[in-house]
Amino acid sequence: MAAAQNTPLSAEDRDRAIDRTRVLDARRSGRRGLLIWLLLGPGVLAMLGENDGPSMLSYAASGATDGLGFFLPFIVVTFAAAYVVQEMGMRLGAVTHRGYGELIFQRFGPFWGWLTVGDLIVTNLITLITEIIAIRVGMAFFGISASAAVGLAVMLVVASALGSRYARWERISMGLAMFNLLFVVAALLARPAPGAVASALLTWSPLRTSTPQEFLLLLASNIGATVTPWMLFFQQSASVDKGLTPRDIAQGRTDTAVGTVLAAVAGCGALIAAAPLFTHHVDVAQLQGGAGYAEALQPYIGHLGASLFALGLIEAGAVAMLTISASTAYALGEAFGGAGHSFNRSLNEAPLFHAANIGVALVAGLIVLIPQMPLLAITLNANLLATVLMPPALVFLLVMVNDRALMGRHVNSWRSNALGIAITLIIAVAGSAYAVVAFLATLHPGH
Repeated sequence: MAAAQNTPLSAEDRDRAIDRTRVLDARRSGRRGLLIWLLLGPGVLAMLGENDGPSMLSYAASGATDGLGFFLPFIVVTFAAAYVVQEMGMRLGAVTHRGYGELIFQRFGPFWGWLTVGDLIVTNLITLITEIIAIRVGMAFFGISASAAVGLAVMLVVASALGSRYARWERISMGLAMFNLLFVVAALLARPAPGAVASALLTWSPLRTSTPQEFLLLLASNIGATVTPWMLFFQQSASVDKGLTPRDIAQGRTDTAVGTVLAAVAGCGALIAAAPLFTHHVDVAQLQGGAGYAEALQPYIGHLGASLFALGLIEAGAVAMLTISASTAYALGEAFGGAGHSFNRSLNEAPLFHAANIGVALVAGLIVLIPQMPLLAITLNANLLATVLMPPALVFLLVMVNDRALMGRHVNSWRSNALGIAITLIIAVAGSAYAVVAFLATLHPGH
């Protein structure tokens, strides 16, 4: 006991104590706005980080294929589902002070822990490849070479991790994430009819897609664009890294709600910006990997609008690189129990955490630069993979958030359980339906 009492505080302990003192002062003085500002971060970053390169391209493909129809309100619904899921993860982290991966190991054992972490690392690597592709595509519009684009993307992850401070990393990432709203400006430059947008949102227009496979591809891609496993790992672990406690759950919900609204608006903006391609009957089959979207839109939304769309792709890929690399680092750090897993720790204090954060981005960048790599196929299937892997992650989440030994009085309500189970089933059915239809299409090509 005496040895424990004489253990000096680490820099991480001191930094987090300073952050918590500010939170307590704001709470005592009744400054609600300041309190929300201090606790804002993990939810906003999880949601805007999920508006990544393949997600924005998925929304754009929906607008280019179906116009201002079925998928505009569907984006809003999927983000509402994402809020339900992420709120549970945030609450679980605030109550237990443990990340999602760490709790899987503790609650279900090493087999399920390593299986979950392994799935996440593979999925994150594939997704990071698509983020770098999005950055490369966006920068190509401005004449920047592929190698320079990849180098800048990886250096962003390196630079953001320097400083051994979660709060610093978070504010850099949030500042960059706000540029996701460039898609809203691009949408305004597309000059959509307000009545058509309102009608699409309120009446849920019928589908215009030509085949069941095309519809299910867009459906699964849009689901995978908003509800993914890495978001669970990231927001729960970031909530722990930020130091959220049960008293902060209300502000954590506000943080998640703000992120949900901003991300949904930006996602709808990407769809609306690309809708002129549907209106003018432009064949977008060759654009599904992302290359040429800005160029194809230029005649209809102008050079400024096309430039903003390209910049939006760069931002979407960049923020996702920061958050997805971080979720990989959190997962690996939590898997190796004694390893440090916090941005509040230096490279010497948490070498595995920082090596994983930077290393996974570096590996993804090197893969993108391999000649003849099937980048288009990787881009198209990234969101589909997330859709397939999400239901098991949700089952684990629901079990843990209903465990009274873990959560005490903060266990799920029956409404949260009903919504969580419904979301899990819908995602599972959507992913399975696309897999079956795609398989049958390979057996009977041309039908």
